[in-house]
Amino acid sequence: MSYTALYRKFRPDTFADVKGQDHIVTTLKNQLKANRIGHAYLFTGTRGTGKTTVAKIFARTVNCENPSEDGPCGECKSCRAIAAGASMNVIEIDAASNNGVDNIREIVEEVSYSPAEGKYKVYIIDEVHMLSIGAFNALLKTLEEPPSYVIFILATTEVHKLPVTILSRCQRYDFKRISIETIADRMRQLTDAEQVQAQDKALRYIAKTADGSMRDALSLLDQCIAFHLGQELTYDKVLDVLGAVDTEVFSRLLRSVLDQDVMGCIRLLEEIVMQGRELTQFVTDFTWYLRNLMLVQASDHLEDVIDMSTDNLKRLKEEAQAADMERIMRYIRIFSELSGQIRYASQKRILVEIALIRLCRPQMEEDRESLLDRIRQLEEKMENGVPAAAVLGEGTRPQATAGTGQKPQLPKAVPEEVQQIVARWPSIVGSAENPMRIYLKSARLSLGGDNKLMVVVEDGMASDYFLQHEENRKQLETLLSDFSGREIEVIWQTVKNRQEFEENYIDLSQVVHMDIDYEEE
Repeated sequence: MSYTALYRKFRPDTFADVKGQDHIVTTLKNQLKANRIGHAYLFTGTRGTGKTTVAKIFARTVNCENPSEDGPCGECKSCRAIAAGASMNVIEIDAASNNGVDNIREIVEEVSYSPAEGKYKVYIIDEVHMLSIGAFNALLKTLEEPPSYVIFILATTEVHKLPVTILSRCQRYDFKRISIETIADRMRQLTDAEQVQAQDKALRYIAKTADGSMRDALSLLDQCIAFHLGQELTYDKVLDVLGAVDTEVFSRLLRSVLDQDVMGCIRLLEEIVMQGRELTQFVTDFTWYLRNLMLVQASDHLEDVIDMSTDNLKRLKEEAQAADMERIMRYIRIFSELSGQIRYASQKRILVEIALIRLCRPQMEEDRESLLDRIRQLEEKMENGVPAAAVLGEGTRPQATAGTGQKPQLPKAVPEEVQQIVARWPSIVGSAENPMRIYLKSARLSLGGDNKLMVVVEDGMASDYFLQHEENRKQLETLLSDFSGREIEVIWQTVKNRQEFEENYIDLSQVVHMDIDYEEE
């Protein structure tokens, strides 16, 4: 005998077996009990929430010879015939493939014939929103005034596509997404019945991935059991099968983003890719992780909203202290945009890398949230004792402090070590390695506070090379010390062009004789 999928094998047969839709089940049971059965029902909701299942249970119940409070008896002739698909009283129609006017006209003609056995003829039209306009119009009159023995049950996932004239003729029941707890409990019942060992953490992750759909959850569970047949279903095995990422990885990624460590983020993404994880699922899960961080910051009592263990919730609260609400909301916005782009993209990895760089580099964007993020990062660095001139990566550079139109006066005596550096400057530049040599050729020498050597570079690639990389500044100071035999402290400034330098700074090359001239390469 062929294998039957779990969602088919364990499809509810009575109202008592239906999970997560108590508001609908209770209403239908009361209608049956009071014999106030309607002529047209509309079941709406996302996939896998029980619309067709409840419709079939209702259809069997109204024709059952011995109905109970929980639904059909399952033993009478009518129940057995409907279960076997041999009854002429319950007609299932897939509107996706039978959406024409002629298909509906056939139904209208059949309606005029009363049931040979049983009380009601029940028409279950699934995905009813797929019907054409002509088909809807052909159904209108019959739907409004059907014979007393006919019941229509329309099911759809996209109720907004139905004409208002159809909606007004039906009793509407909205099927909710099923909670993670309810789905996990149901899967635990099924794994026990199937004698499959499974960790609670693994089942809860499958339930969360199903996004409120019981059918999706059972399909994923079926997939995981088949992949690790005969073995205990653990959390790590579920992650492997579904191509998902552990939350510990999200914690590491968040810390790399907060540290503006682009290479750390890219290396972590490389690990995820090499492990064969699905990037679309990764983007969805990281967005969910950021959402949990945001909620933790918003309130202290969110145990029911955030589905995770007490230990993980405690760690999440600790991580939430590392970033403020506005920054997390900016991250969520970027990854939400990414989730809409990545689903059908051919180069998913590149899109994820771009998004990670955007998280680490708010200066790439000009929206309000990014500007606030840049200001916060600047404030944090200054609070940690980093001078304003060294706060790099926010798009800010130190500017000339003169700018008053009055050129500083040359002191009576230029320090000997500064004179020595200026005199040997061409040799110093010539001994430097590229690209430092190229940038030093355009640099100008002046005097700063306490008669210290000032190196003035033009705003652009030269200023980026020195001001954004401390190791480059240290390398130049070492080079100057080697030439002078003394420890040289350098003050850095930037100017927009040569004219600004001449107007605001003393040019030491004009007052100190240089030993040799170097040729432009």
